[in-house]
Amino acid sequence: MNPSIPLKPWPDYRAVWRWHFYAGLICIPFIIWLAVTGSIYLFKPQIEAWLDRPYDHLAIAGQPASAAAEVNAALAALPGATLRDYELPRTPDAAARVIVNRQGEAIRVYVHPQTLQILKTVPEESRLMRMIFKLHGELLIGNTGSVIVELAASWAIIMIITGLYLWWPRQAQGLGGIVYPRLGNSGRVFWRDLHAVTGFWISCFVLFLLLTGLPWAKFWGGYFKEIRQLTGTAVAQQDWTSGAAKSEKAAAMEHMDHSEHMTMSSGNAAQDYSALDRMIAVVRPLNLAPPVLISPPKKNSMNWTARSDAQNRPLRVNLVLDGRTGAILERDDFKDHHPIDRIVGIGIAAHEGQLFGWPNQLLGIVTASSLILLSVSSVVLWWRRRSRGILGAPEPSQQPRFSFGLAIIILMLAAYLPLFAASAVIIKLFEKLVLSRIPAARDWLGLADTAHVSP
Repeated sequence: MNPSIPLKPWPDYRAVWRWHFYAGLICIPFIIWLAVTGSIYLFKPQIEAWLDRPYDHLAIAGQPASAAAEVNAALAALPGATLRDYELPRTPDAAARVIVNRQGEAIRVYVHPQTLQILKTVPEESRLMRMIFKLHGELLIGNTGSVIVELAASWAIIMIITGLYLWWPRQAQGLGGIVYPRLGNSGRVFWRDLHAVTGFWISCFVLFLLLTGLPWAKFWGGYFKEIRQLTGTAVAQQDWTSGAAKSEKAAAMEHMDHSEHMTMSSGNAAQDYSALDRMIAVVRPLNLAPPVLISPPKKNSMNWTARSDAQNRPLRVNLVLDGRTGAILERDDFKDHHPIDRIVGIGIAAHEGQLFGWPNQLLGIVTASSLILLSVSSVVLWWRRRSRGILGAPEPSQQPRFSFGLAIIILMLAAYLPLFAASAVIIKLFEKLVLSRIPAARDWLGLADTAHVSP
């Protein structure tokens, strides 16, 4: 470093621009993917209601069957299955939803409440919104996909932070191009304004979505658990999953010991689930947020459990019920959870668009649409600015200056986003040790004569 160059409290503008460019290059395809799949998942309640509409208003001519009879009808249709959950019907003329386990797979069975006819069976993992969930968080490739999505989300956070730094007015004349686009202009100025102004208005919402999505990620979720263990804030079981390890199939395996004492009988004889009707009589008047799932006793226990599995997590309730009388032995409300779990739960509910009704969904769809616009405008700007035959990345500084402020920010980001830190180190080493030594690659990346210069 040249001692004649004074230290600066912030990084060089071109260096930040270069990192912004690389961050966008890495994550923009995934950002568009996440925006599209996330937009679909925002409307999970409406989509599932539309898909289930043939089973929600059935013709009921007489006295409906008991819940125990509905369960036995579902089990008879799938030999070897055991009861996992009974979903409390939302209306008297809706089909019963019975979730059973068979060979480690959770299967949803729709049963006519009067005739006990099996109307539909579908594996939980094959339901449309479950598939969208896995497309969004795992790219349908399990934990590998979860790590890829987390890596893209981490770089997207860097993209937003560096973008705000680049947006910050320095010698602006008025608010045009800063808080509103100058629509009278055309060409590069128009696309630049569209990109910068859109980024400014949605940056906080995008950062919120990215940060609230991290607890689901395989690597960051495990990292978060370790931090909670070290700080003494861990809980026996958190209310969200991390990565693909806790899939519906894994959850089904966990429930294999439910009603194990009931599966010991011979053949496919009907089991005595009469206690289920007692549980329903106790749970229904509580008006818990749907869907409400009632589960049979686990091995070595006589107690049933009931829980609200609402996407609006602050509304969730967990109950332990006496198997003989239905009396509530334990009740666990959202307010009883650890503060960290409540914060994460609220963030997840908002992330999924279910915290404050349709305005939450609207805000989510506007943010996702703006993200797509931000991505498209960045590609247009890059394409217009680049020269033929090169990538078009901003050139690195000829004499980079060390910055204590930048070092602190990098350390903070590395501590919070370890996957980003590891990938940034790998990229930098690969650029310095490999790409800068290959003339064609060095020229294409704009590294000519600057092979040893930090971006």
